[in-house]
Amino acid sequence: MHILILGAAGMLGRKLTAAITGGALAFDRLTLADVVVPASVVGGTSLAVNLTGAGAAEQLVQDRPDLIFHLAAVVSGEAEADLAKGYATNLDASRALFDAIAAQPGYCPRVVFASSLAVFGAPFPKLIPDDFHLTPRTSYGTQKAMTELLLSDYSRRGLLDGVALRLPTICIRPGAPNRAASGFYSSILREPLNGLPATLPVRDSLRHWFASPRAATGFFLRAATLDTSALGPSRALSMPGLSASIAEMIEALRRVAGQKAVDLITYAPDPVIQAIVEPWAEACAATRARSLGFTAETSFDQIIRIYLEDDHPGGLS
Repeated sequence: MHILILGAAGMLGRKLTAAITGGALAFDRLTLADVVVPASVVGGTSLAVNLTGAGAAEQLVQDRPDLIFHLAAVVSGEAEADLAKGYATNLDASRALFDAIAAQPGYCPRVVFASSLAVFGAPFPKLIPDDFHLTPRTSYGTQKAMTELLLSDYSRRGLLDGVALRLPTICIRPGAPNRAASGFYSSILREPLNGLPATLPVRDSLRHWFASPRAATGFFLRAATLDTSALGPSRALSMPGLSASIAEMIEALRRVAGQKAVDLITYAPDPVIQAIVEPWAEACAATRARSLGFTAETSFDQIIRIYLEDDHPGGLS
């Protein structure tokens, strides 16, 4: 099997690559692509390719990979700040990829697309059902929703075999912050765990839907081997996760790392961040995904300990 990972240099791309090369999926060829050259791995080929460039999509699928993980994206905050860049990367490049696949006769790869709960928009019920209407309140969410629709339509027509995963906010993300509006959800835990100060830009009563990077990697691997005949006409699945308020996250930090870590968090409201994240989902039923074998954490203590085990410089102490 030939596997292609788009967005392979990103955090989830790197973790997915590590899982695959560690034996999670059998492969004969592994191609890693991103706007910067992904780190090389044994048995893989790393390419610097900008999916928005002319001919880029055709180049990436010319060898007809059997399984494509489409993780490439401009993140939420950047997509809101730069309208043209967001649409070029999150929508136009995705359609170019799907069209390049469709142009090859007899070719129908599995395409696993990283979507987002940002496809939904407030007002929400306390628990968002799988069939909740798509009324995104950000450009990022709109771009993801439009790509989901394309994926379902191209799958209906037999041009590709798509699965879109509406990811919870992934927490705790390792490394430096990116331009995602949700980045503070990780930084208010990651930085104190590393002995550094952190800023909380929104109210601590704000509730949201979370899963760890380890769970997200599991989502992609499950989608790779899923029997898609069970999905019907809608190829998008809301992923399971954990609903927590920021106050509950901080209490989990206190239980795991003590008051000294909590004292490193300072509240400093940011109206721009608040406007983006306030309308986001609090909790999802994820009934379809759970029935198909997708799983996630059940407590924020687990999420913090997964970071300490997988990504903390000192490991789990």
